[in-house]
Amino acid sequence: MSLVRLKIKGISYSQTQNGAYALILNEVDGDRKLPIVIGAFEAQSIAIALEKEIKPPRPLTHDLFKNFADRFDIVIKQVIIHKLVDGVFYSSIICERDKIEEIIDARTSDAIALALRFNAPIFTYKTILDKAGIYLKFSSKDSEKEDSDESSIVVDEILQESETVEIDPGAAAPYREFSLEELNQELEKAVASEDYEKAAKIRDEISKRAK
Repeated sequence: MSLVRLKIKGISYSQTQNGAYALILNEVDGDRKLPIVIGAFEAQSIAIALEKEIKPPRPLTHDLFKNFADRFDIVIKQVIIHKLVDGVFYSSIICERDKIEEIIDARTSDAIALALRFNAPIFTYKTILDKAGIYLKFSSKDSEKEDSDESSIVVDEILQESETVEIDPGAAAPYREFSLEELNQELEKAVASEDYEKAAKIRDEISKRAK
């Protein structure tokens, strides 16, 4: 399977989903975008890495990992987004120490946050980009900013166009209409997709049933 190199286009936020951010990756030799929904902490960490002038007073978790790796001569060579299952992206970090290469499983948001700090390239497989890549249509105002890393793309528009992120109708419907079995199934899905905000709401409904 052939690899496609990606670059970070920007980060935007959802106007309707609290704490939801989208990381937009763009294929280097093409126009397709790969939108990945990430959490607020990861969005902050990636944004700080993009803004070279911003220096947190204390190292963030990804900065700490970088400092630790530097101390022990560990280098991240590249990051590969290697799998897409039910809207969730899976990634691997390829690192090297003493000329010995190791592959480490990681959440995609963490892998990209680290790739930025190590100036490591980001790749995905062509099959994943064919499945999940989208073309975004920009207005004339947006086109002026299209080449800027700071371009703002509304997450809700991305979610509407992308098939990679499932918008659960249960998020809009009252959870009280769900059976206990359905609630537990939805809770497992939310945790698996790392949607902890949704998981908390479902857990609250389950707790009410237990009283």
